[in-house]
Amino acid sequence: MRKLLNKELNRKSVDEFKQSAKTPLIIVLDNVRSLLNVGSIFRTADAFLVESLYLCGITGSPPNKDIQKTALGSTETVNWRHFTTTAEALDLLKSNGYKVYAIEQADCSIPLNRVAFEKREKIALVFGHEVKGVDQKVIDMCTGVIEIPQWGTKHSLNVAVSAGIVVWDISLKLNY
Repeated sequence: MRKLLNKELNRKSVDEFKQSAKTPLIIVLDNVRSLLNVGSIFRTADAFLVESLYLCGITGSPPNKDIQKTALGSTETVNWRHFTTTAEALDLLKSNGYKVYAIEQADCSIPLNRVAFEKREKIALVFGHEVKGVDQKVIDMCTGVIEIPQWGTKHSLNVAVSAGIVVWDISLKLNY
């Protein structure tokens, strides 16, 4: 076994990325305060060819050196928009035919491993504040809630880690 060299990874150029067919998935950040988490989620969005990233409320937006620190240039590839409120973003998504799911722990949530979507279905995922999670008013606007099953004592994951897990899983379900 040999580790691949960077030149062997067949990475897309910025232009190739922008022209590539995207996963019909939009990530919505509901008042995510850590700029490092925002940057990490930009990288996840790039890795899985996510259609767009919606930054809402207090969520920071590029250009910002702390976002860039973890985004590693993905702010140049991933489409993004800032919304004053998450409700404004969700209204737009729903009017454009997206099913919107909060990623949260809630009664009646669907475990991630049991959620199913049609191939190429238009989905938006809402990730919330690092301490408070997704606001209840936002949850009330969603089609449903998806939960990452956890078995330890904390039942809490960093928002960027949660985004990586959920976006990878749902990208597979939407694309293959």
